Amino acid sequence: MKKILALMGAVLLLSVSARAVEVSAPSALLMEKETGTVLFAKNEHEKLEPASVTKIMTLLLTMEAIDGGTLRYEDAVTASPHACSMGGSQIWLKEGERLTVDEMLKAVCVVSANDCAVALAEHLAGSEEAFVERMNRRAAELGMNDTTFKNACGLPAEGHVTSAYDIALMSRELMLRHPDIRTYTTVWMDTLRDGASSLVNTNKLVRFYDGTTGLKTGSTNAAGYCISATAERDGMELIAVILKGKTSPERFADAQTLLNYGFAAYALKTVVPDAPLPPVPVKLGTQATVQPILGEGNQLLLEKAQTGELGQSVTLESSVQAPVAVGDRLGTLTVTSGEEVLAELPLLAGEEVPRITFLQMLPRVLRIACLVE
Repeated sequence: MKKILALMGAVLLLSVSARAVEVSAPSALLMEKETGTVLFAKNEHEKLEPASVTKIMTLLLTMEAIDGGTLRYEDAVTASPHACSMGGSQIWLKEGERLTVDEMLKAVCVVSANDCAVALAEHLAGSEEAFVERMNRRAAELGMNDTTFKNACGLPAEGHVTSAYDIALMSRELMLRHPDIRTYTTVWMDTLRDGASSLVNTNKLVRFYDGTTGLKTGSTNAAGYCISATAERDGMELIAVILKGKTSPERFADAQTLLNYGFAAYALKTVVPDAPLPPVPVKLGTQATVQPILGEGNQLLLEKAQTGELGQSVTLESSVQAPVAVGDRLGTLTVTSGEEVLAELPLLAGEEVPRITFLQMLPRVLRIACLVE
């Protein structure tokens, strides 16, 4: 009886979640960050204007420079006449005004400051035009095939388009590879210029949706109301993209609908071997065995109905020939739910085992000869 009730509960949960996935926006997508799995899509490759959601790429390039060591949070950025002329959302930079990279990032993430986004772009590449070239190259590298950037901040420009799918790709890259961006994207209220400039986040989910980690809103008359919303619960982070929403409240409601569905229906499970993995014998190696380890990609995105009792089975090579390099495949860890195979994860060599040389082998041969005699 308990099993029947549990099964009915799981079915009810998924059916309720499925019915709830109705968004009013014409284009939307929900992605799980760790695996990149798309959980919901609606016209996800339609090329649309992204407005200030564009700034995700500007933030990504900035964070890549910081984490790559070519830019520091304390570096001063000088506002150019071009940056100060942006209009739209801004903190009203004055020509020649200097703020740190840290302050500029805060302004971009919290109040979507166009002037600061362009100032950062110019600081990194010398000009906004050169920075836009970098944006488009990076977009191509990420597989953002629906995207063409024309500026660094998202103000209306002919041919400046992307898609819900592409926005999810660059959002994932930013949140996955550069987690420090959350220092800025989770701020609800703050100040700049020694308290003279007040900042309130344009992303209302930061205050009102549990687990929100970011990321970026945007709106213009042509683009409508857009958002890439990220949130994390129970170790799983989701990315909900909404494009061309009719109103700001509908944009946030659509994003919450997608996030609620993802958190209700799915879970991220980290797979670890149930028992220690035995070493694999090595022929003609400098050591007799090599220790297998579970490779990367050991996090599985599962429907919650599948996360009960998971089974495991391990297959390993009976032996391998030296030399063995780190990362060489030694076997497979298979994860199952009942009769269904959920994943086949590689078991890899966790250490290098060189091939034994003649001089290294000689003592062994002599020892064996002595024992025979």
